[in-house]
Amino acid sequence: MVLAQLGGSIARALQQMSNATIIDEKVLSECLNEISRALLQSDVQFKLVRDMQANIKRIVNLDDLAAGHNKRRIIQQAVFNELCKMLDPGKPSFTPKKGKTSVVMFVGLQGSGKTTTCTKYAYYHQKKGWKPALVCADTFRAGAFDQLKQNATKTKIPYYGSYMESDPVKIAVEGVETFKKENRDLIIVDTSGRHKQEAALFEEMRQVSEATKPDLIIFVMDSSIGQAAFDQAQAFKQSVAVGAVIITKMDGHAKGGGALSAVAATKSPVIFIGTGEHMEEFEVFDVKPFVSRLLGMGDWSGFMDKIHEVVPTDQQPELLQKLSEGSFTLRLMYEQFQNILKMGPIGQVVFSMLPGFSAELMPKGHEKESQAKIKRYMTMMDSMTNAELDSTNPKLMNESRIMRIARGSGRSVRDVTEMLEEYKRLAKIWSKMKGLKIPKKGEMSALSRNMNAQQMSKVLPPQMLKQIGGMGGLQSLMKQMGSKDMMGGMGGMFGRGDK
Repeated sequence: MVLAQLGGSIARALQQMSNATIIDEKVLSECLNEISRALLQSDVQFKLVRDMQANIKRIVNLDDLAAGHNKRRIIQQAVFNELCKMLDPGKPSFTPKKGKTSVVMFVGLQGSGKTTTCTKYAYYHQKKGWKPALVCADTFRAGAFDQLKQNATKTKIPYYGSYMESDPVKIAVEGVETFKKENRDLIIVDTSGRHKQEAALFEEMRQVSEATKPDLIIFVMDSSIGQAAFDQAQAFKQSVAVGAVIITKMDGHAKGGGALSAVAATKSPVIFIGTGEHMEEFEVFDVKPFVSRLLGMGDWSGFMDKIHEVVPTDQQPELLQKLSEGSFTLRLMYEQFQNILKMGPIGQVVFSMLPGFSAELMPKGHEKESQAKIKRYMTMMDSMTNAELDSTNPKLMNESRIMRIARGSGRSVRDVTEMLEEYKRLAKIWSKMKGLKIPKKGEMSALSRNMNAQQMSKVLPPQMLKQIGGMGGLQSLMKQMGSKDMMGGMGGMFGRGDK
């Protein structure tokens, strides 16, 4: 996944710093230099990296810190916050309201996936109860209207465009007026792709903006753009009032640091990310959980939301009950693997949101191999009896059973043993959730407020608890956060929290 290499490099730098016996200026400088190097190699603009390093050094003044302070946690918190600041300019974007007509205009570079993103944006809101409509004002690219028409037909969203009219301003105005009369509450205008050297196309973009008076202008940016991102994004911002950013192609293997630069250039928040070609591969962007997952820290509330979103409603009570009991059978693992495969790209599925899950079952950048591995595991489980699938006793799987499963699934004994070891590892992690109150959808903040340090420590992997400073550090951190959403407040390690 895009930015996976960057996340891994930063996480390693923080881990090396945590392993140091004494945290002094030398250790801090080495850690920050390693992080800076990783950011620069990922195409983040030099000025942003320099400013981030200066900010962290100003916040983490080792001379001024009293002996009782947990220096490791303060440094980690500062790094986390600065990465969040890079992706969050601190001002929310315009949010459309149901029943009230909103016009949203999409702008972006040629080849950024803008037309597909328009339809994904419309489809996302259609599922949430809006009445969207699409207007194709891209008369520059051959086939643009055909593409939008095909996408709109597939998702059953009304569209407007013309093969004969060459004036994009006229098409945009007529399309917006048509859908206003039809009481559509979300009218999306797709414009021609352009780059900063094309003055005529930028003038056209300004004219479309002035004519349609959009409530929000979204800049669509390909995550693989690289160092050019800052200048290109700035050129758009200077021409029209960009209010939000959508980053596409986040399922690729590009460095992706240009995405961070684009946010800084437009001073606009990222609101969605595109994670694949399909309409469903479109996620709401939330800064803290994103950075948390980027650094391999997990996203507990995101996990819970995904369970409610993906798991069939009739299966939810049973799954959540088993979660709260800490009970994890092979059948439950099989069912969740089925849900994972239904969700699409393995890199964005539920398990990647739990601390410790993504690193081994689904290593970043190896999504296809991980998906193939899960399918292999399911084939082996198809050769198991009901008693084997429903048992929580690992000793039940003796040598003769393993050999029978291997023969039945056409796999080797070694493959079956590997699958059982993976089951034991996942069962161990799920057992830590025993006794935890499992919330209903949207109740994450209530859960986090009711949690005490003992319960929170059960959810955290040992290495993360160690990084925080043990139980004492966790209690101190919870006290410091007060009544705020603990999941969201704890360095963003877990959840979305209250907005």
